Amino acid sequence: MNLYLRLLMLKLRSKSNQRLSIWETAELPLRVAATDLDLFLHMNNGKYASIMDLGRIDLLQRAGMWDTVRANGWLPLVAAQTITYRRSLKPWQRFTLRTRYLGADEGWVYHEQTFLSGDELYAHAIVRSRFVKNAGGSVSQEELEALSGPTPATASIPEWVREWAAASRPQTS
Repeated sequence: MNLYLRLLMLKLRSKSNQRLSIWETAELPLRVAATDLDLFLHMNNGKYASIMDLGRIDLLQRAGMWDTVRANGWLPLVAAQTITYRRSLKPWQRFTLRTRYLGADEGWVYHEQTFLSGDELYAHAIVRSRFVKNAGGSVSQEELEALSGPTPATASIPEWVREWAAASRPQTS
């Protein structure tokens, strides 16, 4: 299924989907489409990244933040991601994408995303992104906190994610 069609379906369903706090986990039920497959008839690794975009948009919409992000002229851009594949998603298989906002530091935003079919884990990813402004520059930590509210005491970015983020930043010479 073309990503634009999935985006349209996501937008149409967003009005009826349960509202969430940005700190809750969004679950997006999906099915592997023919256009998601590679030559070996399982979901192509590149499709996982595209579908993860949908999960983050879904969370922003359900948390009531998408319209504010767009009105402010902000654009979310992925800077780095790491994904571990455990099983192959097959043609027409139903699966759920869970998206959870881990928090932000120094203007970077972190999400955890998992692909599950039933109770089985198929893939697990961490995504580091940044919001940039159409007018130029990045959205500051203060602006992000004004949008998301204060970080709950129970939320934290795991230390291994912080280490991965530091290691994945390009080195300047």
